[in-house]
Amino acid sequence: MEKKLIGLDLSHIAEGGLQEKLDNELEKVFDNILDLNTEAKAKRKITITLTMSSNEERTVVDTIMEVKSKLAPQNGVATTILIGRDFDTGQVHANELKSTVPGQMYWDENGEILTDIGQPVEEVEKQQPTKPDIIDFNKKKVGN
Repeated sequence: MEKKLIGLDLSHIAEGGLQEKLDNELEKVFDNILDLNTEAKAKRKITITLTMSSNEERTVVDTIMEVKSKLAPQNGVATTILIGRDFDTGQVHANELKSTVPGQMYWDENGEILTDIGQPVEEVEKQQPTKPDIIDFNKKKVGN
């Protein structure tokens, strides 16, 4: 059986164009691997596609070279958005809900200020004494 000789070095084909495309996709893959917003162990893929078509005599082959990468998607980030419409103007309003921090107050859909556990602030203020008990430590003596 006669051995066929193919004198194509993929790193030199198209004056190095294929290698340049591969290098560009490799850089994308490595940047994606180093991105802390992606899953570390996710698979990345580079595909080289050579599409060839010959003339009628089958002596000339036009070749299109494509290099594509499939990267790991960035991890999702979750939040809660509050939306509403101003009934007087019809304008839409949207804000991020940030009351997940203990002790932080927020407005409900009716515009009432609530504590981080959903209790109206007015009720909390009514439950607290109007004048705090003041202890004068100068009048206190040891043993009294």
